[in-house]
Amino acid sequence: MPWGVAAAAENPWPQITSVAAGSPSVIGGPSNGCIRGTSALPETGRGFVRIRRHRNRHHAHPDTLRLVRHLADAMHRRNGRLIMVGDLSQPRGGPMASSHVSHQNGLDVDIWLTLADSPAQAWRSTPEAHDPPGMLDADGRTPNGHWGDDQQFLIRTAAMHPAVDRVIVNPALKQALCRRDGDAPWLRKLRPWWGHDAHVHVRLKCPPDSPDCRQQPAIAPGSGCGAELDWWFSAEARRPAGSATRPADRPALPASCQAVLEGR
Repeated sequence: MPWGVAAAAENPWPQITSVAAGSPSVIGGPSNGCIRGTSALPETGRGFVRIRRHRNRHHAHPDTLRLVRHLADAMHRRNGRLIMVGDLSQPRGGPMASSHVSHQNGLDVDIWLTLADSPAQAWRSTPEAHDPPGMLDADGRTPNGHWGDDQQFLIRTAAMHPAVDRVIVNPALKQALCRRDGDAPWLRKLRPWWGHDAHVHVRLKCPPDSPDCRQQPAIAPGSGCGAELDWWFSAEARRPAGSATRPADRPALPASCQAVLEGR
């Protein structure tokens, strides 16, 4: 049965451990897609370490892995430390069993804002139930002592990369960057969303090799540092949201994802 047809259908995508053969090809969107020909990010390399290693979520389009290495190399040259890389996508993309609605088409990656001094230190300090620290005080609006020049450098470097479509970040962290950098053009790529004070979610643009990739709508012109950002600190924005969309309410994956799932 194709995924998404019935509410009670089991999600088979997390069980897949092999890559779908073929050239890299992104199908669908970040919250409704899959991918052929993924590559795996090693557990560690120059300037980076992958955490949550037991998850089946370390595959991505090659462009995504090139971005990770770009950020890692930039940080390594800056201070010799390591960025900690969280979830990318499953070997063939598709819906995950937990934590994310997106990360389905190989173009998303979570980058933690805490840096590591070595792979062993990263793996020791970030077991599954213990995330790296957040960057905000208890009020949720004020950057704390964990927030500094390295974190700002990391976010700015990601946002300025031409392949990056958007960087999802906590509204208070965007506000801090707006106050520091004024109306810098790269700030428009920082999209505010709740959470995301311990890590940022980086999303790439659809690559040229993937005509079936669905690009998100373009971000409006401007830095997004004015009234748009102010809304996130209003009473309306802080009102509790309704229930999350149930899996059964989400649209079915593109038909071609069934062939990817079945390895055809």
